[in-house]
Formats: sequence, C-alpha cells, structure tokens
Amino acid sequence: MDAMKHTIALVDDDRNILTSVSMTLEAEGFQVRTFTDGESALAGIMAKPVDLAVLDIKMPRMDGMELLQRLRSRSQLPVIFLTSKDEEVDQLMGLRLGADDYITKPFSQRLLLERIRALLRRRPPRGAASLEVGDLQLNPDTREVHRGEREIELTNREFELLEFLMRNERLVVSRERLLDEVWGYDPMAATNTIDVFISNLRRKLEAGDEPRLLHTKRGAGYVLKD
Repeated sequence: MDAMKHTIALVDDDRNILTSVSMTLEAEGFQVRTFTDGESALAGIMAKPVDLAVLDIKMPRMDGMELLQRLRSRSQLPVIFLTSKDEEVDQLMGLRLGADDYITKPFSQRLLLERIRALLRRRPPRGAASLEVGDLQLNPDTREVHRGEREIELTNREFELLEFLMRNERLVVSRERLLDEVWGYDPMAATNTIDVFISNLRRKLEAGDEPRLLHTKRGAGYVLKD
C-alpha cells in the first residue's frame, strides 16, 4: 500500500497527541491534517475529503460522537475512535453509531498505525463479482447491498463483515477468524466489538418479517445461510 496516496484526519484537543501521532504517520508516508475540535474537523473534512479519520470522543464545540454522526450522514469515511480505558459505554456507542474501530488511551502509536493500515487495505478489487445469498445481493464495486428491492445502508466495517460472511456462505466462522480476516488484527478484548457489529448487521438485514439469514452457533461463531 502506498501511504503517500492516503490522507488522515487526526482530531483531538490534546496538542501533544496531535504532534506526536502526526510525526509518526508522516514518517510512514501518510499526509496528516489535524483539528482540535469537532466543528473545525467537520468543516475541514467536508471541504477537502480525507481517506480516514481518527477521532477523540471528548472534545470542545462538538464531541466525537456527534462528529461521527454528522460524518456518517454524508459519507462512509473509515473512522477510528480514541477512548479512555474506563469509557466502555462510549466504545460500544461509537461502534453502534458506525465507527470502524477504537483504541484506548494511552495507546501505542505502532498499534494505531497497524489499525489504520488494516482499514485502508480492506478495499475490494475493481471488477469483483457480485455475491448472492437467497434474496440478499452485494456488489463489491458499487458497495451496494440489497435484500430483494430494499436497499441496505451499511458502514464500511459492516459491509466488509457481510462480504466475508457471504463469501463463506453456510460455513460457521469463529470470532477469531472474523477478527483476523475482517479486522486484520487480534486485539485482547474484542468480544464486544464482534457482538456489536453482528447485532447491527442482523438488525439491518432482517427487517420486519424477513426470514433470518445471519445465525449464531453458540460457542462456535456465526453462519450466513438462506
């Protein structure tokens, strides 16, 4: 991956974090744009799009949660949250609102770099064949998902999770394999992360009286089948 082609928005009211993380990312070839509050970040990202955003939660003028919601209403920009260790509720809420990942403070900058690269790598090749499971259709090129005539709006991570499950139709996939194949890493405490994304995905796929597609195999993992 050519990092020079990717621009990262770094949003945090701690200028020491902005300076140190910017130096690390720029040393790896990324372009970095920094913001110290949510309002300026939203205006800046909308005026000049970036490839990925790293957001703190507690910020002045507009916190990270509201900024994520504003971004999600306009784009599917990959987003990583920075949270404190005692903010589990915030972590889960961020995932439900559409964040792709989170890292707790204090954090290793090498770990952040790994997570950024993992997110940016997960782009499907052009011309990839559409996938179908029952009345569910996924187009990797347009990143559109339909169930019958109903279009389903997914976040980047939800899309990647669904695509992997569809490519492994009828196979039981463990949490560990999902973390490795979809997230690209194996964090120490990721059970909540997987559960939140599966829950969000199931809610979006199975509206009303539509038959269930995404099944849980207790103690084993998940399986997508018609």
